[in-house]
Amino acid sequence: MYDVIVIGSGPGGYVAAIRCAQLGLKTAIVEKYPTLGGTCLNVGCIPSKALLDSSEHYHNAAHTFETHGIKLSNLKVDLKQMITRKDDVVKQNTDGIQYLMKKNKIDVLQGLGSFVDKTTVKVTKDDGSSSDIQGKNIIIATGSKPSTLPFIKIDKDRVITSTETLNLKEIPKHLVVIGGGVIGLELGSVYARMGSKVSVIEYMDSLIPTMDRTMGKELQKSLKKIGFEFFLKHKVTGVESKGKEVTVKAENSKGETIEVTGDYVLVSIGRKPYTEGLNAEAAGVKITDRGQVEVNDHLQTNVPNIYAIGDVVKGAMLAHKAEEEGVFVAETILGQKPHINYNLIPGVVYTWPEVAAVGYTEEQLKEKGVKFKTGKFPFMASGRARASMDTDGLVKVLADAETDEILGVHMIGPRTADMIAEAVVAMEFRASAEDIARMSHAHPTYTEAFKEACLAATDNRALHI
Repeated sequence: MYDVIVIGSGPGGYVAAIRCAQLGLKTAIVEKYPTLGGTCLNVGCIPSKALLDSSEHYHNAAHTFETHGIKLSNLKVDLKQMITRKDDVVKQNTDGIQYLMKKNKIDVLQGLGSFVDKTTVKVTKDDGSSSDIQGKNIIIATGSKPSTLPFIKIDKDRVITSTETLNLKEIPKHLVVIGGGVIGLELGSVYARMGSKVSVIEYMDSLIPTMDRTMGKELQKSLKKIGFEFFLKHKVTGVESKGKEVTVKAENSKGETIEVTGDYVLVSIGRKPYTEGLNAEAAGVKITDRGQVEVNDHLQTNVPNIYAIGDVVKGAMLAHKAEEEGVFVAETILGQKPHINYNLIPGVVYTWPEVAAVGYTEEQLKEKGVKFKTGKFPFMASGRARASMDTDGLVKVLADAETDEILGVHMIGPRTADMIAEAVVAMEFRASAEDIARMSHAHPTYTEAFKEACLAATDNRALHI
């Protein structure tokens, strides 16, 4: 009998297992795939970042090295080697998780985990053989998979998801991306930097529509420079594949039909919770109409000894959100009182410039009727950004009009994925814009832009603009 069984080994699952083991609980983790790490490590966060870094190196070599005084000849992309390096990065990370399981004495069981009852999990191997294990507590961490539209057939050849996009054998001449969210823009960036024409068809009137609108507008300007074109407020009505060509049909806001033809179509309209084969009903666990596992504020299902975390429950589908929830549940099982502030889980888009945000957007504050003030600072005015030729973007700080407490921070620019952590720390401790404005930031650094934006929010006191 285990104290805890974790079903799924993505960032939520493996972190939950580690924290349970650290707390002295006898723990098992069940994973249906041969490698640990889930979507994030195998076909998501990690491999996409590896390709984003490789393609950015190539793009800089082709477009900015000469300005830096570096001359190259016969520059070309070796896509096969790029993919090989990506695979090596993935292996290093998944091997690392395997090591952490051994280090923490967590039993790893390979096979499909499904409920027999509320304390029994059946583990079914690929060859059909199975065994049952018992657990006092069970954590569902089965993650998500790409969503599609009912009339689109994903053939995994020309009409593809993010998974297939990570392993293309050629650089597309024209990649059509359905969906202007994080995944589509990141993977579109990989190939645009290497010369692909990229067309993005988005139903909403802004890119990255869940983020502050300023971010979407700024990102659109930057991506146009590397070969993107955009069809916003367009509803996809059909996708037809013929040989090496795929045509996407869409309607604009006036009801007019357009056609965009490319050699590959990436369908990236989000992800949906994955509970296939879990047999949750055998344990009496409720699944919502949206396919999510229903949980309370303690991430507990309607069955008291069964919990759920990550993409399979409500909230943003982010690896670090799943990790926080994994720790939260482990500590809850042991009777501790952990804390998660969902409003302060940052979101990041790993394009270049990067986009990062935490807290409320301007649109949300207006909707809530909160009086706020805004401070902005463009990277064009940053000495560090000029030195690195990364002057696109800005930092935008939203602070309470009366108390000056920081309510939201939205950044688009160089290394904002790392910079956003300072904003998270500040907001966790309920800092004011003036608190940040009065802290010393090393010069020259990109983080000075955050300080300057806070100065701008505090009586318009920015020093360098």
